[in-house]
Amino acid sequence: MDENPFSLEGRVAVVTGALGLLGRNHCAALARAGANVVVCDLDEAACVAAAAALSRTSAHAALGGRLDVTAPDAIRALRDRILREFGRIDVLVNNAGLSHRSGLAQTAPAVIRKVVEVNFFGAVHCTQAALPHLLASRGLIVVISSVAGFAPLIARTGYAASKHALHGFFDSLRSELAPEGVGVTLVCPSFVDTGIERHALGADGGPARHARTVTGERATPEAVADQVYLAASKRQRLLLVGRTARLAWWVSRIAPATYERMMAKRLRAELDAARR
Repeated sequence: MDENPFSLEGRVAVVTGALGLLGRNHCAALARAGANVVVCDLDEAACVAAAAALSRTSAHAALGGRLDVTAPDAIRALRDRILREFGRIDVLVNNAGLSHRSGLAQTAPAVIRKVVEVNFFGAVHCTQAALPHLLASRGLIVVISSVAGFAPLIARTGYAASKHALHGFFDSLRSELAPEGVGVTLVCPSFVDTGIERHALGADGGPARHARTVTGERATPEAVADQVYLAASKRQRLLLVGRTARLAWWVSRIAPATYERMMAKRLRAELDAARR
């Protein structure tokens, strides 16, 4: 961990998936820390409105733009717009995400593919597009992962696969970028009150029809965002958010079979509901 924190004052920070509760709190935390914030999501009008609100409540500029993280051409076009507006990119927050709740036996392959396209390849595309500018500024890459990035999660095989892939990719990328002064922070909350569950896919690709089961405490988006930027500014490699995440990390490593049984027992009702 770097003992000299990275100052966000006057920097340019890009947040994907910025219209969800967690994304909005990332943007607010960055603005409070002095960054110029780029608000990116699928609804362009809402992004522009959110950016205008940030500009009114902070002394720094904000820019809103539509972004589909699965479309590399659109990513490059928005990157070029950001460079015309600000001339630099210092921080990239890969926050865009999608979940599903369904047992694999009932799940259409297209659902797994879509979740992986958004969660994993979306982060890859955005990082590649921004990378030359992050290298120039010796900036930061923040990746919003999950407990599912290092441990199994029942009824979310595609989601867990996408998050595990993030860890393999960004842990490896960190080793490439460390000599160049670019920080990479992986963030692993457990359950966060973000509203992502309301947009989760079901087995057929439509909305999931059963409620999400929560185990342990549910973190607030505000608390997560505040912890993220403290950790990232110190170039912390991994941030486990909350007691449940820290417990899952250690139990899944020390006693993986025990972890699997505990997780399956607590979430079995969700899998049963997904099968009906």
